[in-house]
Amino acid sequence: MWHVQATYAPDAAETRTPFRAEHIARMRALKAEGVVVEVGAFADVSATVAIVRVATEDEALELFRQDVYMRNGIWVEIRALPFGRVRD
Repeated sequence: MWHVQATYAPDAAETRTPFRAEHIARMRALKAEGVVVEVGAFADVSATVAIVRVATEDEALELFRQDVYMRNGIWVEIRALPFGRVRD
């Protein structure tokens, strides 16, 4: 599991609108596939955070590099850290 954080550009609250539907649809599809465990954004639109189920840091980062937000400058930086879950 990986914790991914994608930092928004300062003007993202305004500029993400044309890309939002595509972004949300992709995240929902990745959740349905079990790749994304949880995803959401801070209310102040400073960053998106996600827990993803992939083998490597590179795979985690690539998931976000392929997103419409990254391709269009809505996100300006991404990072991934290994994440350990507490099991039931």
